[in-house]
Amino acid sequence: MTDLSTAATPTDNPTVLTVSGPAEYPGLDEWRNLPISQQPTWADPDVYAASIKELGSVPPLVFAGEVDVLRERLAQAAQGKAFLLQGGDCAETFEAATADRISARVKTILQMAVVLTYGASLPVIKMGRMAGQFAKPRSSNDETRDGVTLPAYRGDIVNGYEFTPESRRHDASRMLRAYHTSASTLNLIRAFTQGGFADLRAVHTWNRGFTANPAHARYETLAKDIDRAIKFMASCGADFDALKTVEFFASHEALLLDYERALTRIDSRTGLPYDTSGHFLWIGERTRGLDQAHVDFLSRVRNPIGVKLGPTTSAEDALALIDKLDPNREPGRLTFITRMGAKNIREKLPDLVEKVTSSGARVLWVTDPMHGNTVTSPNGYKTRNFDDVMDEVRGFFEVHRDQGTFPGGLHVEMTGDDVAECLGGADPIDQEAFLTGYESVCDPRLNHKQSLEMAFLVAGALAHSR
Repeated sequence: MTDLSTAATPTDNPTVLTVSGPAEYPGLDEWRNLPISQQPTWADPDVYAASIKELGSVPPLVFAGEVDVLRERLAQAAQGKAFLLQGGDCAETFEAATADRISARVKTILQMAVVLTYGASLPVIKMGRMAGQFAKPRSSNDETRDGVTLPAYRGDIVNGYEFTPESRRHDASRMLRAYHTSASTLNLIRAFTQGGFADLRAVHTWNRGFTANPAHARYETLAKDIDRAIKFMASCGADFDALKTVEFFASHEALLLDYERALTRIDSRTGLPYDTSGHFLWIGERTRGLDQAHVDFLSRVRNPIGVKLGPTTSAEDALALIDKLDPNREPGRLTFITRMGAKNIREKLPDLVEKVTSSGARVLWVTDPMHGNTVTSPNGYKTRNFDDVMDEVRGFFEVHRDQGTFPGGLHVEMTGDDVAECLGGADPIDQEAFLTGYESVCDPRLNHKQSLEMAFLVAGALAHSR
């Protein structure tokens, strides 16, 4: 057992207590012997052991069959036959896991998906950064305010946002609360998406309300085109009962490996390990070291895997990650989520796409236009400019058009609420709005209107890429 007094740093091995999860499989615990970053230093070993034991016995949050369906859907997207829309909070909080806020996020993703489906003339895979996005990487272990230094906030699954010693303590019992909050969130998502809430006609009606705003009048033509298409389907006797439900998948960054390992189960059908904390898991820019713990662990589970690639990523890095995470070149297995920044996307992405494509690998290319465009507003708020975000999206589409490859998806930090965290948009947010409308505990998110505006703009780009 590791000495609990050892302080973890973003580049050193933190405290990792060895408590076996329920799924025994060759190599599944090899990550414990490798360099690991961005992990907590749990305060109480007994609480840790009890929490891991309980997580090892609880029901899975998602099921292997659902994961396999998603892999098939992503394989279609990698072949240019579908498009991935992935959106949700930067960092979920326990407090915000209410029915109203969950439904608002789901509603916004469904609204965006209708517009994108029409623009792309393709199925849209709907995926939330939801029901598990509770852990966040940090650039520093500590935070100092007014001369007081405490551990940094690492997400509700580790510690609290309130700046007090008790709140910032790394409490392993929070993993159990994250599990139960994820379970209730998934329960609501399934009810919404299978119980008529997702009816295509209702979702489109919501979008008509958006375009009625004079600020969004330029999108009214597309909205009317969709309206005519739905009326045409109805007049042809389309089975709208089949359009009342949708598939909706859950995803998060697999950052906290204690949690991910404890929720890994062996599928009785195949005898293979699945991380049942979510359908789709991704590895962040800070933890994608080829010979480090996160890449090793996720290389051994059957879930579809994403990797965030920033502007320093070389083609050799990308090819090595493919060899490690997708050695069998399995369709739908691996997604590259590029987060280059608007000023870098057109310069940095082409070489990656060209060399990965030349290698014969068929990965799904997705853009994350949020993380590379973070700035600080003059009045001190962490923010993003909507124009920069959209410029990166445009650059992503331009690169793939020039390379003859498919721009397969969009990964955004967004909310269904009318917050004020990102500057700009057709119905613009300015920095003064941050004083009353800024709610994020970590990174700024597009609000409901900005998210829908993005969908209309991307739909136009998709239409031209077909």
